[in-house]
Amino acid sequence: MANAVVTINGAQPAPPTLLGQGPVRIPAGGKIRAGIKVLTRKAAEHPKAKEIYERGVAADRPFEDIEREISEAVPELRTPLVPKNVPWFTVRPGDFANPEIAKEILATFGEDRGDGMRRLYRFPVVFPADLWQAVMPHELVAWGANERKFWSEYTPDGRVRYCKCYAPVPMDGTGKRAIRVFGGRKTTLRQENGGLCDPELCREYQTRQCNLSGRFIFFIPGIKSIGAFELHTNSFYAMNAAIQKFETIAFMRGGRISGFLDAKRTPFFITKKLKEVPHIDETGRAVRVAHWIIELEAPVDVTALLRTNEDDETAIVNGSEAARILEGARPADDAVGDEPLVVADAELRADGGQTEDETRDVGARHEPAPAALTGPVLPAAESVPVQREGSSGPGAEQVINAATEFGIEGARYAAYAAKRWGPGWKINAAGRRRALAEIEGFRDDPDGFVDKIDAELGVVGK
Repeated sequence: MANAVVTINGAQPAPPTLLGQGPVRIPAGGKIRAGIKVLTRKAAEHPKAKEIYERGVAADRPFEDIEREISEAVPELRTPLVPKNVPWFTVRPGDFANPEIAKEILATFGEDRGDGMRRLYRFPVVFPADLWQAVMPHELVAWGANERKFWSEYTPDGRVRYCKCYAPVPMDGTGKRAIRVFGGRKTTLRQENGGLCDPELCREYQTRQCNLSGRFIFFIPGIKSIGAFELHTNSFYAMNAAIQKFETIAFMRGGRISGFLDAKRTPFFITKKLKEVPHIDETGRAVRVAHWIIELEAPVDVTALLRTNEDDETAIVNGSEAARILEGARPADDAVGDEPLVVADAELRADGGQTEDETRDVGARHEPAPAALTGPVLPAAESVPVQREGSSGPGAEQVINAATEFGIEGARYAAYAAKRWGPGWKINAAGRRRALAEIEGFRDDPDGFVDKIDAELGVVGK
């Protein structure tokens, strides 16, 4: 992802500039924590450490600040706090650029589940980009005292994973003064293992100094903030499950995961679920341990997402045709060669057959178009192009004839198709092909297709 170009909300990728050569990053205005930190057994026995911890928690201070104060007050306690897995998320004012936002999040989405404490158990989120790699960045990383020491990074083609680190600060000719570096510290490949990231051969990974680390980047509906919020996690299971959700939703929304999921403004939700997850212990045995795992929910009717995409495509087809009509062009027809011929809807018999006038027009396909057709054309709903030989796709009469083979009256199918695909289905080859494909799909279940038409007309017609 080092050189990735991320399209956010459908925007066109911006050209690189002096300050825009790096990867696209979504700025974060606050952090929601996945759990809490508690005193180690040794630290809990120390009165000073216990007093600092309880005071810091009561004041909603970040755990990092509490841990730093304990280490300074009691130097022999190098790591006085350890993470603890809990069913809620931690929201503290000190983790936000605007501390009031933390209070607003808890006031809006917090719950008291009987223990007298208002905590964040579940909250809505909206993602700002359509690439899940952009809204859930992750890496293998080993931390030093104040910064990353080593981290993983893929090549632009995604085939090779390297282990990166910061390059030594260059010195001037005297060797006494550091050269000013433009754009921040430079990075380089780690010398060990040829610069490749191979966890099985990495001493930091094997000693648990290097671990998988990721974060979700999102906005919370109703919470006003120009900066996004982030939620860190080290759980492979949480991130892997989220990827599957992202890919499923993107597949059904034409590649989109950003914004609300549907017209009802349904967001994703982030919560926690207690699950038994397997892991290998130090003896090599597979054991299962219960953990509260971050869960990404998408409470939306999947079939509605699929239908929304169909309606969007139909709207595009009908919109394009309407634009052509308003500009004085003819209704689109995929016939090649001579001018397309148009007949009135009234001339199309209810049984899907051809009228005398229509047959006469088809026979005269090589004659010049009537003068009346060279002026303003009739609205699309009032005309149907006649499909010619060599034309792409089936004709409207062919589609209606296919429906009559199921025992469906032509007029009834035409009413269904107009409501299902929009009135422009007759004058667009793609619309006619789609309608015929649907009929063919019910070839082995004609009764099912009849029921579908009855249900559609019954629901829409109310």
